[in-house]
Amino acid sequence: MAIPRRDEGSASGNPLVQIARWAPVALISMAVVVDVVTPGAQRFDRYLAAAPALAAATWGVRGTVTIGAFACLLQILLGYDRGSQYHAPAVNSMVVIAVVTLAAAYASHVRQRQERDLSDVRAVAETAQSMVLRPLPRHLDDVDLDVLYVAAAAQARIGGDFYEALRTEHGVRLVLGDVQGKGLSAVEVASVLLGSFREAAYDAPDLPTLVARMELSMARYTAQPPASDAAERFATTLLMEIPEGRPVARVLNLGHPAPLLLRGRAVSEVEPVSPLLPVNLSGLMPGSAAEPDAYAVETVPFSPGDRLLLYTDGVSETRGADGSFYPLADRVRDWTAEPPARLLEHLRNDLAEFGASPGDDDVAALVVRRRP
Repeated sequence: MAIPRRDEGSASGNPLVQIARWAPVALISMAVVVDVVTPGAQRFDRYLAAAPALAAATWGVRGTVTIGAFACLLQILLGYDRGSQYHAPAVNSMVVIAVVTLAAAYASHVRQRQERDLSDVRAVAETAQSMVLRPLPRHLDDVDLDVLYVAAAAQARIGGDFYEALRTEHGVRLVLGDVQGKGLSAVEVASVLLGSFREAAYDAPDLPTLVARMELSMARYTAQPPASDAAERFATTLLMEIPEGRPVARVLNLGHPAPLLLRGRAVSEVEPVSPLLPVNLSGLMPGSAAEPDAYAVETVPFSPGDRLLLYTDGVSETRGADGSFYPLADRVRDWTAEPPARLLEHLRNDLAEFGASPGDDDVAALVVRRRP
């Protein structure tokens, strides 16, 4: 597969890039005008040498050399004074412009090569990210899905939060999880759990069996060389199953923030009756991680028109300037009349305004709506 490359003008829409791009031309124009209108022997053409140096930051090699040659030509023309007497420019000035132009052209070449390499790396990274965290379908059977995802890592589209939704013979099955920590090591764990969920969700007879398969996959992965810190990481996970034609949702909560049930104007938390440990901490549980009987499933009324808001602690643990946690349930009550996509938009904007230091953690939220 060919990797798309960004050409030199791909950032032309950025106003700052445009200003920087025309800075050499502006410098040449100002130097010429000031030199012409200034009386006496004061010479301002010496500033022309800075033009090719500025051009190296945004122009290509040809453009940089062209600007340098234009600066040399202007310095020669500025040798004529108002009495039409010609004063040849100093050799040193011409040499300086030539040397600066050559150095700037080389710097421009190196910059362009690094930009191409970075563009290739970003293209590969975006492809890998899209394979790990695929876009959710908007509709599965009688269920509508809307998702909000913001990765904490700069220049990344995914982090330690993960989600997936699949149509199976048991109904629509969903997972939303949050790996402890962030960065590439958290993405590693998220990819293992997502791969296990996508494989087991189709044939596991129930949610306890499904989570036991995920635990087993995680244990096998962390036991394989080379060693990584994946074995030391855990993931709070929420599994959900929505059988077709039945007004219920089955929820299995493994140390994850309780989802919110939105029924009309009412908002209530779906708290687990039996708290469970996150995935990859099953060794602390009595018995074996592969025993489905260790997991308790909650059955929640989920009628047509109801909505479930699933989220990670990047939402609930966002702190304000006074140190208080984000009051998610209280804020959502003001948006119950909004459609799911609009509700998530409100949530994203409100988190940005509320958080004292936004972007410290990955944020994931998923609205699951039973279609009337």
